[in-house]
Amino acid sequence: MFESLSDRLQNVFEQLGRKGLITEADVNTAMREVRMALLEADVNLKVAKEFINRVKERAIGAEVQKALKPSQQVIKIVHEELMETLGQPGRLNLGKSIPSVIMLVGLQGSGKTTTAAKLALVLRREGRRPFLVAADTYRPAAVDQLVTLAKQLDMPYHEEGTSAAPPDICERGLKAAREANASVVLLDTAGRLQIDEDMMGELTAIKARTNPAEILLVADAMTGQEAVRIAEGFNDAVGVTGLILTKVDGDARGGAAISMRAVTGVPIKYMGVGEKLDAFELFHPDRLASRILGMGDMMTLIERAEMEFDEKEAEKLQRKMMKNQFTLEDFLDQMQKIKRMGSISQILDMLPGMGQLRKQVDINNEDAQKQMKKVEAIIYSMTPDERRNPKKLNASRKRRIAAGSGVEVQDVNALLKQFREMQKMMKIIGSGRMPKIPGLFG
Repeated sequence: MFESLSDRLQNVFEQLGRKGLITEADVNTAMREVRMALLEADVNLKVAKEFINRVKERAIGAEVQKALKPSQQVIKIVHEELMETLGQPGRLNLGKSIPSVIMLVGLQGSGKTTTAAKLALVLRREGRRPFLVAADTYRPAAVDQLVTLAKQLDMPYHEEGTSAAPPDICERGLKAAREANASVVLLDTAGRLQIDEDMMGELTAIKARTNPAEILLVADAMTGQEAVRIAEGFNDAVGVTGLILTKVDGDARGGAAISMRAVTGVPIKYMGVGEKLDAFELFHPDRLASRILGMGDMMTLIERAEMEFDEKEAEKLQRKMMKNQFTLEDFLDQMQKIKRMGSISQILDMLPGMGQLRKQVDINNEDAQKQMKKVEAIIYSMTPDERRNPKKLNASRKRRIAAGSGVEVQDVNALLKQFREMQKMMKIIGSGRMPKIPGLFG
C-alpha cells in the first residue's frame, strides 16, 4: 500500500534536493507533481486540493526561504501536513458502561468478520474480556465464519443462525455477554454490496437497542475513490466514531485512508496488515506519513520484533551461538519468527532509505517465499535428533529427507553447507544477531 504514492513523492523531493535556493516556480512545479501523485493514489480531489494549498502556502513562506536546506524544509512541511490530514492516533473510547459495545459496520467484503476476531484478540491482550456476536445474517457462511474464528481463539460468542432479525440477535447477544461477565461486546453486523435504505434502517435499530460506545466503519483499503461516498453514507446514517482499514498489505494505492479520514473527520483506529489474526495494528499517523515519504517506520518494526522475540530466548540463543551449539531447530525457529513479522518487502518498507531495495525484493519476493517453504519442508522432514545433530545425516538419511520434503538430495546438501558456514560465522561474531546470508540454495 502507498508504494506508488511513496515512489512519486520521493522522486519529487529528489529533484528539489538538487537545487540550492527554491523559487516559487520550483514549489509550484513540485506541488503539481505531488497533486498528480495524490490523485493517482485515489485521494479524493477536494482532499488533494486542500492538502496542496496548505503545503504551498507554507512552502513559499518565510520558514522555507530562511532555511539552510530549503528542500528538506519542504519535505518537513509535507510530512507535517500529511500527518494533519491523517489525523490523531485513534484509540478506542469504550466509556464507563460494562460491557462496552463496539459495533462494526461496512460493505460486504470489507473484512468485518475477520476484523471482529482480530480486534477481540487485541482487546484480550490488553486485559479485557471480549465477547463476539454474529449478526451478519445475509452473507453466506458469515455466522459459521465468526463461530469458527471464536473457537480458534477460545473466545466466547453468541449466534442464532440466520433466521432471526439482526437487531434481536444483537440485543440478546448483549444480554448473553452480561451473563458471561464480558467487558467488551463486538457486534459483527451485516454488510451489503452497496449502501441501501434497509441496511441503514437495520443498523439504526441495532444502535438504538445496544447503545454502542464505538461505531467503527470497516473499509477495504483498495476501495479507491468510492471510499468517500461509502464513508459519508455510513457516517450520515449511524454516526461513525472511527475507521478500521483492511487489506493495507495489498495492492491498494492508499487514497482511501487519506480521503475517508479527511471527509468524515473521525480517526483511523486500526489497520489490518495481513490475513493472520495477529496481523492487526494500532494506527499511528506519524508512522504512516513517514512510510509514505520513504522515511521508514522503525517503531512498528521494533514492536513487531518485541512480540516475536523474547529477551530470555535471545540471551539463550546468544549463548548457544558463542558455544557453537546453534542447531537447525534454532535456525527454523528464528526464520519462522522473522516470517511472522511480515514479508521481506514489508520489513524493508519500515527501514529508512530502503525504498529502492524494496522494489528489487518485490520482484523476487515470490521466489524468496518459495525458498523459505523449501527450507521448512527439508528441516521438518528430519527427526528431532537429526535437527540437533546434522552430522548424523548420512547418504541414506539425506535421500529419505529429500523424498519426504519433495526436493533433490543436492538441495539438502546445499542447506547443510549453508548452515555449517552460518555456524562458523556465528561462533566468530558471538553477538547474538542473525547474520545476513545470501540465497539459501546458492
